[in-house]
Amino acid sequence: MKRTAVTLVLTLGLLSWVVSAQDQGGRPDRSERPRQREGRRPGGVEGPPGDRGRAGQPDFSSSPLPKDDAEKKILAVLDDMNRNERGGMMSVPLNDGRYLRLLTESIAPKRVVEIGTSHGYSAIWLCLALRSTGGKLTTYEVDAGRAALARKNFARAGVDSIVTLVEGDAHKEVTKLKEPIDLLFLDADKEGYLDYLEKLLPLVRAGGLILAHNMNARQADPAYVKAITTNPKLETLFVNLGGSGIGMTLKKR
Repeated sequence: MKRTAVTLVLTLGLLSWVVSAQDQGGRPDRSERPRQREGRRPGGVEGPPGDRGRAGQPDFSSSPLPKDDAEKKILAVLDDMNRNERGGMMSVPLNDGRYLRLLTESIAPKRVVEIGTSHGYSAIWLCLALRSTGGKLTTYEVDAGRAALARKNFARAGVDSIVTLVEGDAHKEVTKLKEPIDLLFLDADKEGYLDYLEKLLPLVRAGGLILAHNMNARQADPAYVKAITTNPKLETLFVNLGGSGIGMTLKKR
C-alpha cells in the first residue's frame, strides 16, 4: 500500500504535466515551434523522449465519456453548471474538476471533506468518484445563497444522498469532525488554509491526501506553502492544469 500510494501520486503528477495546457489554448502552432534536437529543451536541459521543448503544450486532448446513464446525467449537470452558473461563483476549472474525480476514484476514499462548496461544482466531480467507491462527502459553505444553489445541484445530479452540506463558518464547524479523513480538499479563503490544515491534519489518515486549490504565486498563502513543504511527515507536489494550481500533499505512512 505504501508503494501504491506514492506511485499514484507521482503518476498523477506526471499526468498533470502532460495535460497542463488544455485550459489555455489547445493545440500548439507547429509553425512557431523552433527546431531542436529531440529530447533536449532550450538551454541544454534534457527532457523526456519526444519532448521538443514545449513542456505543457500537448498535441492531444480528451473529454469525459459516460460509462452509464447515471454518469451521463451527472456529466450533463456539470456541463450546465460550467456553462451557465459560473458567474459570481468560485468554481474550479473543468480540467481541475476532472482531476479531482480521477484522483478520488483512484484512491477509493470512504470519507472526503471539502472546504468551500460554492454552488457544488467541485463537490459533484468528487461525488462522481464516490458513487463508485461507496464513499461520502462532507462539504462546508459559509454563504447561504451558494449553499442553497449547491443543494439544488446535488439533487438534480442525483448525488444528494452521499453529500452532507454544512452551512456556516468552516473554521468553527470543522472542529466538530471526529472521524478519519481519507481526502481533504481546500478551496475556500486562502489565508485560512493553514488553520484548516492545523485543525484537520490530525484526522487525515496515514496515506491520506490534502488537496489545495489556487496554489499559484498570486493566490497561495506563503504560510500554508511553508507548512506543507517543510514538514517531514508530508510529501507535497504542485501540479498545474491551466493556471489555477493544485497542491497535492500526502500524509506519509
